[in-house]
Amino acid sequence: MKELTHKQQRMLDFIADFTAEQGMPPTVSEIAESFRIRGPTAYAHLRALQRKGYISRSSKARSLTLRHTEKPKHFSLTLSVPVLGRISAGLPLFAEEQVEETLQVDAGFLPSNAQTEGNVFGLKVLGDSMRDAGILDGDILLARHTQIADDGEIVVALVENETTVKYLHLTEKGVELHPANPQFATQIYPPDSVRIQGVGIGLQRTF
Repeated sequence: MKELTHKQQRMLDFIADFTAEQGMPPTVSEIAESFRIRGPTAYAHLRALQRKGYISRSSKARSLTLRHTEKPKHFSLTLSVPVLGRISAGLPLFAEEQVEETLQVDAGFLPSNAQTEGNVFGLKVLGDSMRDAGILDGDILLARHTQIADDGEIVVALVENETTVKYLHLTEKGVELHPANPQFATQIYPPDSVRIQGVGIGLQRTF
């Protein structure tokens, strides 16, 4: 059989795991939702898997069938992630955009919308205001570059030329940056004084 791309391998693994756990194959909609992609994109990946001989399918719902019993060799994709300065998880701390080191991260551990070189950065965490979210002093927070975030996401936010990591909440009072430690207070700012720089997607920790 032909070798799979990284995305095709992940989708094939998802189909196999879903079928084993649920006793039936996933629908195209369930695949698209899991990978945060549109239905036509999911169809395109499935057609590629079908052409390469890994699955068979018909027009009926839940008709996906694996055509092998052993998973093919994993196609590894490693991204180079720059670590830019330091970030406060207590009070905001100025973060100079200077690469202090570069991490090699397996893209398979990242969301599908972050598996592109240059789309992910790391920042060193200082303080413990995000302790209850599992983000500890000394961790490297992995974040996806974006200026847009959903309510409730962990964000890298620039406030008055200082950078911090907090839960984002949009309220009538303004932009609220919530800690994950009761010893710290919620910070409230006017909407035009907060710039989103990224959304947290993972951690690197050295023991």
